[in-house]
Amino acid sequence: MERSQLPLNALRAFEAAARHLSFTRAAAELCVSQGALSHQIKSLEDRLGVLLFRRLPRGVALTDEGLALIPSVEESFDRMAGALDLFARRQTSEVVTLGVVSTFAVGWLLPRLPVFAAAHPEVALRILTHNNRPDMAGEGLSYAIRFGDGNWHGIESTQIMAGGLTVMGAPELVSELRTPGDAAKHMLIRSFRRDEWPRWFAAEGLACPKLNGPVFDTSLAIAHAAAAGLGIGLLPPAMFASEIERGRLVAPFARRVDTGSYWLTRLATRNETPGMAAFRRWIISAATEKTRFQFD
Repeated sequence: MERSQLPLNALRAFEAAARHLSFTRAAAELCVSQGALSHQIKSLEDRLGVLLFRRLPRGVALTDEGLALIPSVEESFDRMAGALDLFARRQTSEVVTLGVVSTFAVGWLLPRLPVFAAAHPEVALRILTHNNRPDMAGEGLSYAIRFGDGNWHGIESTQIMAGGLTVMGAPELVSELRTPGDAAKHMLIRSFRRDEWPRWFAAEGLACPKLNGPVFDTSLAIAHAAAAGLGIGLLPPAMFASEIERGRLVAPFARRVDTGSYWLTRLATRNETPGMAAFRRWIISAATEKTRFQFD
């Protein structure tokens, strides 16, 4: 049977009648007369050359042929309904493409995304990670979350949270740090920002030792290296709350140096859509909350 000849109305009448075991209730559901529904089912039976129902004094019962046919019909209608529902959701959803510096993505954003998704089912987030150098136009980013001072040419920036850095390391290594000066006795893991360790030692009133530790391009990599005992690093505690609570990283000193903040940025030439505005309002609000999130 060609697809163009499939008797969809008759199949729908059959499915409803089989579900209700009543032509009267099936006709009411489909908003047709009982006579019209009975005619559709009779035409289907004639086409198939079998009886699908036994007519009873009260209602109807499926024949063996009807019982064999109904699972396939129900499955087909369920699949069509699912496909149409998915299409409808895609039509009403707005895709917001977000570029996120990897440390912020893993350490703060990802655990909170279910909260945003529940509050804004109309917004579909597409997330790309970067190392603080996003190509906003080239990647078609709605927003980029990056670290710095908030001053980028042609960019509008909204501060999310401060990113103060403090000394962090594995418990067994940090236990040897009695005073800030003891940090100079250990491998100092560095980022590509050369001024971070000099600024931290200067804030403690100390001369910065010669720096010869490995250089990593993300705080996430520095944290993994520090947790593995390679050395000590300067890290933003807000991004590694889970590791601190689990005891994988320890911050022995209160001193923090401010080298920048995390910012929600967008091209000044890009108009903010309703979905973008919803995400901006949510992330600013979420950044002020004190709720702790942990990965399993």
